[in-house]
Amino acid sequence: MVKARTLERRRRSVRNIRKITRTMELISTARFKRAMDRALAASAYTRRLTTVLGHLVAAGAEITHSLMQPHNAVKKVVLLVLTSNRGLCGGFNSSILRLAVGRLRYWRDKAESVRLEVSGKRGISGLKYRGIEVHEKYTHFDARPRFEDVNTLAERYAREFLTGQIDQVEVVYTKFESASRQYPVVETLLPLSDFDIGDENGVFHRVEYEFLPSPESVVEEIVPTAYKMRLFKCFLDSAAAEQIARMVAMKTATENADQMLANLSVAYNRARQTQITSEILEVVSGAEALEKQGG
Repeated sequence: MVKARTLERRRRSVRNIRKITRTMELISTARFKRAMDRALAASAYTRRLTTVLGHLVAAGAEITHSLMQPHNAVKKVVLLVLTSNRGLCGGFNSSILRLAVGRLRYWRDKAESVRLEVSGKRGISGLKYRGIEVHEKYTHFDARPRFEDVNTLAERYAREFLTGQIDQVEVVYTKFESASRQYPVVETLLPLSDFDIGDENGVFHRVEYEFLPSPESVVEEIVPTAYKMRLFKCFLDSAAAEQIARMVAMKTATENADQMLANLSVAYNRARQTQITSEILEVVSGAEALEKQGG
């Protein structure tokens, strides 16, 4: 049987680990709430832009823009993968990488060239371990992505798309819908498409607008903004999903530590009981031996 002293050392070690996991759980909970608020706010803003586009259609505006026009052939593809800089977030990164690797193989068979860009240290190291070359690496997008940084990336993609340097941009990330639903997806960023024009129920209501100078000039401003917000929302969704994944992982680790402590306490008590019983028997045996010698 394991000695009581060894079991006590294990209990101390598990207690220390539990303190760490519990602290990380609380930190992740606070960060998740902030990240969720930002993601939901971005969703509301994006929906409003889409609604305005629907009103423009009803007013007779033709929704056309260079960012929405697909190229004749898709030969040059950019695959942007969003992962985390930190670990201890369960299967958050592994699920993204599995989807990204599958998509990379698909485009390598279909397109002439695929440029792989990865945000997050975990994704970069994970792909390096798999022997996959990463062409562009980003580690400055943390738990709170800034629109200024995303805007720089979006403008570069738009410039390359409009000049024919690339034909399509796809983003692999974890989509955040609610605190109980997040899942990895592949979303086509360019050419821009899939505008759900209408209200929240998919119903379109005609609204009379008076445009100055013209509906087309308004579209020229709204479409690039909607494109940049779509990319920004990808980063915000990924950040929120990362925090909730870490929160769940640390909660599970804390619960496992509690169970392990309970099991170790039972084993420790048994070992201590056995040790005390053995010591009592030794004392009794020694006393009996002394009595015999004295007799």
